[in-house]
Amino acid sequence: MTQRDMVNKLLAEITRTRSLRGTSLVITVFGDSISPHGGSIWLGSLIEAMAPLGINERLVRTSVYRLVQEGWLDVTRIGRRSYYNLTEAGKRQFEKADRRIYSAERPDWDGEWTLVFLATVPAEKKDELRNNLHWQGFGQLAPDLFAHPKSNEQSLDETLQEMSLFEDVIIMNAATKHVTSARAMKQLAQTRWGLDVLEQEYSRFLAVFRPILQSMEKMDSIDPAVSFQLRTLLIHEYRRILLKDTDLPAELLPSGWAGLSAQHLTANLYHILGPGAEEYLQTRLEAAEGFLPKARPSYHRRFRDDS
Repeated sequence: MTQRDMVNKLLAEITRTRSLRGTSLVITVFGDSISPHGGSIWLGSLIEAMAPLGINERLVRTSVYRLVQEGWLDVTRIGRRSYYNLTEAGKRQFEKADRRIYSAERPDWDGEWTLVFLATVPAEKKDELRNNLHWQGFGQLAPDLFAHPKSNEQSLDETLQEMSLFEDVIIMNAATKHVTSARAMKQLAQTRWGLDVLEQEYSRFLAVFRPILQSMEKMDSIDPAVSFQLRTLLIHEYRRILLKDTDLPAELLPSGWAGLSAQHLTANLYHILGPGAEEYLQTRLEAAEGFLPKARPSYHRRFRDDS
């Protein structure tokens, strides 16, 4: 099987049970590849990059138009060319997501929780805030109560600042006091935070990407374009599941939790595909100033212990 065949087979596996949405895949490309390389790309290059992933020119144009309307992207026209770049709001959203997606390990847990109460949040903002909290790994214990073990206070503060909700949200710290409560906490996590569904999704992810990791580990070289395509699909599928996860500590997860295996697989395959993907980005895709620049330093901390 050629490397190109591997991409086609992966696409077929992913789309066997659901369709790949053009807008969502474009967001993945911007977050994973364009953002660390200056945040801007020529539309023609984006169309070229998306075509092997099954997203044709019409879908790319529709997707970027929608993302401009939603405030993720801006467009700059120079002559007959259009260049799309992340807005400040788009950058902030990617930065918050990156803290979770590219984490090397789940942090140790000391039994502390962050609780967020939404009872006093204006009704017209509740759904948006709930979605943001889910994105950051908070679990919903009740309609107006969210909890997170060791939440990232920076991401939470940024969200409340952007939504002008600092004075409308009640935040408290809590602690799991007794070891005897561990079984009850596990039952709560299982029933209230959808661990069964997440386990199934992570298991499907592993079944699809394990053969690819095994094949890549045996190859002396990987085509740069294939590296970019495989890395994009890897992060797209991992992100799709992870942003529904609640980042529960190991103490509250079932033994043999598939999410931990998925995290390790993603990190290993990401590092294998990285050099080729970076070569593709810097020699094939263009921004207004020429080919995409080298990645910023934070890119090299992805999936590493010091990230």
